[in-house]
Amino acid sequence: MSSHPFSAPCMWMRSGTSKGAYFLRKDLPESEQACEQFLLSMMGTPDPRQIDGIGGADPLASKVAIVESSKREGVDVDYLFQQVFVDQKLISGKQNCGNILAGVAPFAIERGLVEAQEGQTSVRIFMENTQQVATVTVQTPNKQVTYAGDCHIDGVPNIAAPLAVCFEDTAGSTCGALLPTGNEVDVIDGVSVTLIDNGMPVVVLRAQDFGLTGDESREQLDDNAELKQRLESIRLQAGPMMNLGDVRELSVPKMTLVSAPQYGGGISTRTFIPHRCHASIGVLGAVSVASACILNDAPAKQLAEVEIEKQIHIDVEHPIGKMSVVLDVEQNQVKSAAILRTARKLFDGTVFGL
Repeated sequence: MSSHPFSAPCMWMRSGTSKGAYFLRKDLPESEQACEQFLLSMMGTPDPRQIDGIGGADPLASKVAIVESSKREGVDVDYLFQQVFVDQKLISGKQNCGNILAGVAPFAIERGLVEAQEGQTSVRIFMENTQQVATVTVQTPNKQVTYAGDCHIDGVPNIAAPLAVCFEDTAGSTCGALLPTGNEVDVIDGVSVTLIDNGMPVVVLRAQDFGLTGDESREQLDDNAELKQRLESIRLQAGPMMNLGDVRELSVPKMTLVSAPQYGGGISTRTFIPHRCHASIGVLGAVSVASACILNDAPAKQLAEVEIEKQIHIDVEHPIGKMSVVLDVEQNQVKSAAILRTARKLFDGTVFGL
């Protein structure tokens, strides 16, 4: 162990319903191995408590955004997402994270990568993980980022300034196609599933096929060893079918149990990411699930309460509330998806690794 640990400027931010460490690429070690070692050590991984790092002992609070100015035409910044596992010495960049994405825009403005405009500033972000572009609009009164506002999202106790996130051309971002098998329904272990990727690879399954109501708490589902074993069996088989290969050490695909909405939304969900039940649902996971709700033969369509129009508003219920997804649809194909998030800067300083 070095007596002079590597350190880097870091902004720690609650973004959406996740928390993550935001870095400029130039501030991190150049070699991939050294960078991964630093990210693991500064988070405190591997350790269920992450007691020796800044991680929150939860996959939702053990995330990293690496940001730099973009050389791509019409794009402001490039963003690489890294999911740092909690109790395994693993980092996965196989998927994106829409919650952490929302915070990239204010971070980029604060770090001087994007010049703030009067009133609000739109930041075009290239998502390196999935090779797609999203636009995030930040509130910038007096050309300054503000985190204060009156926008509430479920899963966050306090109000904050809204961040409008618009995704374009996300179909097949990781798997190569919206439906990587070409089917709206596949059967794995005797269970009907939809294998879908509209920004996040997700296996959509009916809760009732596992003897569940779909209204179980996160804790109840996490304690259900038989359920988790069955879901993992399906997930491991779904991986190659979704062009993801062997997914034993990947955090995708996510596993989402769906049921009829019970609280005024369009569909109810319980998501595993992939081995622990999500406290809510990921942004892009919600987009993928919402997209499954308009597929005629999909299990989700049979349960969803959705009116098929050119612009579809779906409130995706999750354990602690709802997430609103707006889909622009042409000829039953999703052209773009928008979602509202908030963020709050928690600290800005220097973080140390080993």
